[in-house]
Amino acid sequence: MKREKKLLLISANTLADPCPVYPLGLSYLKTYLLNTVDWLEVKIADMNLTTLPGLESEIKEYSPDWVGVSIRNIDGANSLDMTSFIPGYSKIMSAVRASTNAPVLMGGAGFSIFPEMLFQLLAPDYGVVGEGEESLRQLICSLNEKRDVCGGDKKERFSQIEGLISKETGGIIINPHSKYLKTLNLQFDEKLSDFYWQRSGMLNIQTKRGCCYNCIYCSYPIIDGRCVRTLDTDLIVGTLEKLYRDKGINYVFFTDSVFNIQNNYNAQLAEKIIKSGIKINWGAYFSPHNLTDDLLALFRRAGLKHIEFGTESLCTEQMQRYGKNFTIEDVLLNSGRAFKYNIFYAHFLILGGIGETEKTLRETMENSKKIRYSVFFPYIGMRIYPGTPLQRMAIEDGTISADNPLLDPTYYLAEGFSLERCREMAKETGKAWIFPDDPVSADIDRMRVLKKKKGLIWEYLRKP
Repeated sequence: MKREKKLLLISANTLADPCPVYPLGLSYLKTYLLNTVDWLEVKIADMNLTTLPGLESEIKEYSPDWVGVSIRNIDGANSLDMTSFIPGYSKIMSAVRASTNAPVLMGGAGFSIFPEMLFQLLAPDYGVVGEGEESLRQLICSLNEKRDVCGGDKKERFSQIEGLISKETGGIIINPHSKYLKTLNLQFDEKLSDFYWQRSGMLNIQTKRGCCYNCIYCSYPIIDGRCVRTLDTDLIVGTLEKLYRDKGINYVFFTDSVFNIQNNYNAQLAEKIIKSGIKINWGAYFSPHNLTDDLLALFRRAGLKHIEFGTESLCTEQMQRYGKNFTIEDVLLNSGRAFKYNIFYAHFLILGGIGETEKTLRETMENSKKIRYSVFFPYIGMRIYPGTPLQRMAIEDGTISADNPLLDPTYYLAEGFSLERCREMAKETGKAWIFPDDPVSADIDRMRVLKKKKGLIWEYLRKP
């Protein structure tokens, strides 16, 4: 069947710190739609590869029937740079509206955190909150057939599409997600993969969606849900094989909120990577618990090169306050295991978060001295997102008002916290501490060129 209708998907993200990120969500959407809707043609436009005038020209030339805009980030989640990305997204929407009369659909992680506000502010025609593949398919098919999916009147229009927000629903989500996909194929866009492989030295892929943990500040359960669903290991390995054999791409980052959930599944994936014979390296976000020697040894044989631990503090008291279910003993044990198996590891921390004191901060600094050959990436304060326990806590102690929409970058910073003193304490440890405003991105880029390395290379910043 001829693909008679066109959908243009726009990646609005231009955040390039520490490196530009392949628009993975749009590739999952594109692959799913092409495999399930035989009359639909889908193309991706990426704002990292074009300009606003260039986008307008591309829209006019392509003449899509629908335009989808993906909002990945609201801001950089960095209290030392409070820049909001919303004005940039408004300009993209203006460029879209100036170029076509086609309905505009919106989604993405950032949109899913603030759906009602962004729906009002950016004024798309429809929005999809959370996992988007099947909901977008239903929406596109319904719009194409110019009828309601469930055959109801206008009041009930689109009422069976999970996560949908529209004028017809009164600007709210009337049908939250209850069903999720587990079989998802993925085909990378060749032009985009070439660009990101050259610029970032890696591509990204998911193995699972959803997060079952209870970190007080985290938006992942809002975006993906708490139900953890693992994706088909054969399809994942098939995608990795294609990247490796067709394009020579040998580094990927698994973008799961936490990789080491459901380790029986992870072991199966690792064994299939080994069996495939491809020689790839990979990195992922890990929790510094729920690991064993055997598991890390297996992951290393399967290509694990970099672990980014979401540790947040090196003080057990603070970890528990943040909603973590591990201790400093777990952190020391699993850092040692990673070192044993020659896996590079970094610890990402939140300093000055709720409840932080001089005592807890000093304990973090002292414990950092016990961790060998690592890098510490501290963020200052906690970004407050709606729907999180941190929002409730901040309202209860008067840090924010109950009616604060939180769309502008808003942080919880412990009373009396001194960034200058924090930097001094970090320096005194003799360890590698990289604060968000430290000018290391250019250094890393130079090292990547000089050493001809792909993937993450922050290991060159380590200190004993």
